[in-house]
Amino acid sequence: MLPRAALLLLAATLAAIRPAAGQDTIPPRKRAPAADTLPPRDSLARDSLALAPAPPTPRDSLWPVHSPDPLPGSILPGHRIVAFYGNPLSKRMGILGALPPDSMLARLDREVVAWSEADTTMPVQPALHLIAVVAQGTPGRDGKYRQRMDSALIERVYGWAQQRSAILFLDVQLGRSTLAAELPRLVPFLRRPDVHLGIDPEFAMGEKGTPGTRIGSVDARQINEAIDLLGELVTANDLPPKVLVVHRFTRDMLTNARAIRVEPRVQIVINMDGWGPPWMKRESYRRYVYRYPVQFTGFKVFYKNDRRGGDPLMRPAEILKLFPRPLYIQYQ
Repeated sequence: MLPRAALLLLAATLAAIRPAAGQDTIPPRKRAPAADTLPPRDSLARDSLALAPAPPTPRDSLWPVHSPDPLPGSILPGHRIVAFYGNPLSKRMGILGALPPDSMLARLDREVVAWSEADTTMPVQPALHLIAVVAQGTPGRDGKYRQRMDSALIERVYGWAQQRSAILFLDVQLGRSTLAAELPRLVPFLRRPDVHLGIDPEFAMGEKGTPGTRIGSVDARQINEAIDLLGELVTANDLPPKVLVVHRFTRDMLTNARAIRVEPRVQIVINMDGWGPPWMKRESYRRYVYRYPVQFTGFKVFYKNDRRGGDPLMRPAEILKLFPRPLYIQYQ
């Protein structure tokens, strides 16, 4: 049996993520760490060691991960990416759409400065992270429970990125579709040297299920298919390596993670995508990113959801205390 506090938090989480009745457009973006598997808050508060992994030793550390030497033009590990996430068609899905473009880009500038000052050893690469395939609470004409953004919208956000010498990520929420069906439409953009890919397993329902009613899952086999496609684009178009961001905030969102292939043409980031108070975010990072090493790590900050209940927003200096230090920082 789960502790009553955990059950209440889990119930509140599920209620928060269900789309509104009759909704057939972009659903509000949500996320919470896996409250059903985290210990009660009081136990974490009493044990400061639970808030972050112990310093590594040569015998038990999972990090650093053995990776191929970076190819020329690689962004990682020589830079830290700071990205603004969302969709301009919705103010509720993230900071990218919550503000007018000029205000949003000015705020991105401030975050880039903050991170540059917090870690003077690491150059910062600004980025915009656009949800280009958006999960839906209704099936749509083809029954796939997802909405594809048109090329004009992607071009518009790409233009915003160019104003700041930023890179662009195209994020995919599958619904009942597949990567094999969705990625070919994005290839004309992914052929550009400054456009990269994100995959959100939370909304991957397989052949059954409705996004928002349960947490979805993607297997390493599917991630490897995306890696193959990106690697082929790099070779065929003489591009610098691509960055692939995979979101995660529970164990089962990403299955068989050890089978993900690491190769120099594609740099893989596992991004801790949970919202909540700082203690919960640190614990989720430890449980679902630190314990399952792939290559590089990321960490998401939610401007609104992380402040629920009056909790403070985690600042760069705090996030830099995580082990391993995230090289991809996403703001929603």
